[in-house]
Amino acid sequence: MKFTRREILKLSSAAALSPACLLAQDEEPGLTQLSGIRLEPFVDPLPVPRIVKPVSGAAGSQHYRITLSEFRQKVHRDLPPTILWGFNGAMPGPTITANRSQTVTIDWVNNLPLRHRLAVDHNLDGAGKNVPEVRSVIHLHGGHVASSSDGNPEDWISPGHTQHTVYPNNQPAATLWYHDHAMGITRLNAIMGLAGFYIIRDPEEDRLRLPSGPYDIPLVIQDRIFDARGQLAYPVGPMSDSPWVPEFFGTTILVNGRVSPFLDVEPRRYRFRFLNASNARVYQLSLVPGQPLVQIGTDGGLLSAPAQRRALLLVPGERVDAVVDFSGREGRHITLMNNARAPYPSGGGLIPRLVMQFRVRRPLTSRLDSSEVPPRLAQVTPLREEIAVKTRRLTLQEDPAANGRLLLNGLRYMDPVTEDPVNGSIEIWEIANTTIDTHPIHLHAVHFQLLDRRRFDVARQRRTSEIVFTRRTIPAPPEEHGWKDIVLCPPAHVTRIIVPFHGEPGRFVWHCHMLEHEDNEMMRPFLLRP
Repeated sequence: MKFTRREILKLSSAAALSPACLLAQDEEPGLTQLSGIRLEPFVDPLPVPRIVKPVSGAAGSQHYRITLSEFRQKVHRDLPPTILWGFNGAMPGPTITANRSQTVTIDWVNNLPLRHRLAVDHNLDGAGKNVPEVRSVIHLHGGHVASSSDGNPEDWISPGHTQHTVYPNNQPAATLWYHDHAMGITRLNAIMGLAGFYIIRDPEEDRLRLPSGPYDIPLVIQDRIFDARGQLAYPVGPMSDSPWVPEFFGTTILVNGRVSPFLDVEPRRYRFRFLNASNARVYQLSLVPGQPLVQIGTDGGLLSAPAQRRALLLVPGERVDAVVDFSGREGRHITLMNNARAPYPSGGGLIPRLVMQFRVRRPLTSRLDSSEVPPRLAQVTPLREEIAVKTRRLTLQEDPAANGRLLLNGLRYMDPVTEDPVNGSIEIWEIANTTIDTHPIHLHAVHFQLLDRRRFDVARQRRTSEIVFTRRTIPAPPEEHGWKDIVLCPPAHVTRIIVPFHGEPGRFVWHCHMLEHEDNEMMRPFLLRP
């Protein structure tokens, strides 16, 4: 029997979770129901991941040794400690900071258990019974690195072994992150907690007088399901020998590893580095009572100019840097809310709305907030289409012959490489989404610029493979004018990006960053040729 992705998602949710595990949309305001336990929001202070110190190094290079392990950690005041996986005993892992052009080497030591806590689907490519059940390979998301240090999904290590990486950091200041990328089990390792921030700094950004130090706070947003004992729950598919599910949407939102925490702030400007590290959930974030967010950066660094936003839309894997000014809001409680459907944009699934709360009740540490958001931030030169040497048309599609499998350009991961840009060249990729979901498409080792999006006739494309546009071109909005490594590709649209391929030649990957999709064939290798 074959199932569509939507049928698998519905069946797996019903099979894996009892009604008491599901949060009703009309729950009493201010309370979240979790497996029959009411979790009060905003009772735990927001933890800020500590900055890890190198074990050795000089001014031009730093060396770290970071351990992956299993441990217990409190995620809410009213829950017992949860079994998690993380780095150096924390979830999220510690923040790694580096200066531009400062080489960082890291030994990632895999001390995870031999058996996985979640159900491994051995039918997925690269996750068969002939490989260890627990594997890891760390990918620096957004890093311009050599193939040998990129965290290729096939370069995994098993418990008891160490992965060595070299990060040259020859790129502008930006909010990057590190996470597991092991073939066929990335979604499971992510649910267990394997993620952390990696922040590159440079003098150009430091001179801007943006909020810094204790006023520069990273926020990793993740959704999860917990059972009555406070432990992680993850649904399984309707077939006993095929536990894979097409998407995961949790009933509870965590920020920096806590359920809907609060942060006491001063009446001044703060910089928040938002990261969507959820498996599949898209977030639309806004502040209530209404207050603008000033976006200053995206995946690859600062924008050329700040963009005023009423809401921030973040797809999985995406980062947005934004400044919030709490001056004049003394005594207020301001709530960060989520209003995005699941699956996005047309799903009718659960929407956990309460993300976190800011409480403006700390006094100013000085009489004056000296930070600012200047009208010009960074030099971001738009790439001209005419300098591209090649244009590729690539499709996102569901495989009708398989239960929910998704494909890039009709090919599976193990099929021969078809994307082979030349080092130093510039290409345009036209990504045609023929599915019903938004897909966040991520390219490893490079950054790119969004050109535009345009609606097309999907039914005709499926019949004839021809792209016929039905609407006018939608140019990139101001908040997407910067350098990106992940792009939102809406259904029934062609999303065009222009990509400069620069770096050390080698084998990399591009994929959907909905991790359930990535684990089931929505990932392809690309070869950067000399």
